[in-house]
Amino acid sequence: MSDLPCPAHLQWSYLGRVAYATGLELQQALRQALLQGASGDTLLLLEHPPVITLGRWGNAENVLAPAAELRRRGVELVRTDRGGDVTYHGPGQLVGYPIRRIGRGVVSHVQGMADAIIALLKEHGLRSWWRDDHPGVWTEGGKIAAVGVDARGGVATHGFALNVSVDLDHFGLIVPCGHQAPVASMDRLLSPGTPLELAALAGRLAHLLARAYGANLCFLEPGLVAPARV
Repeated sequence: MSDLPCPAHLQWSYLGRVAYATGLELQQALRQALLQGASGDTLLLLEHPPVITLGRWGNAENVLAPAAELRRRGVELVRTDRGGDVTYHGPGQLVGYPIRRIGRGVVSHVQGMADAIIALLKEHGLRSWWRDDHPGVWTEGGKIAAVGVDARGGVATHGFALNVSVDLDHFGLIVPCGHQAPVASMDRLLSPGTPLELAALAGRLAHLLARAYGANLCFLEPGLVAPARV
């Protein structure tokens, strides 16, 4: 992880599809490298195979399907170290992990993610907003992006998940973030056939997030991050 060739304030990479456990391990390694001064702030953009995650305060009762049903559907269940309750990740969902030094600036860190997602959706003609009562980015069709972070030691990990073309039926396996409400995705809200290629959206979102954080941006080749792909 040392000597990454990216001197900017925020280096970013799009990794494609990565197992949840691998993404978690990678975040922890980048967090340690950041604390040791061997790496700068890093934004990882990727998608996961189907997985339900329970945050530190997650209520297992908000997972509605029994273990056998999850296995039948090929959905993994993982307890993780982020804040928040239960959420779902799967193919067609753009997941972002900004690993950043934030000190006590958790609110501004989260607001930056929300601002970038809202700006991206606006570029596609979709109106969206942040809700404090049920944290996340919402549209008229329902919640379109979840946010959950871990900010121990002044370094943030985890981040957001934007529903692009994800299978919304899988959200019926859980009570998303402990709140029963409609879930939306970009492909359901936009006209059929609208191009929604994850890699292209990742690049645009990286620039919008850097702008929200007032950071210079530098692309990091995925091979330098080197996660295991699935």
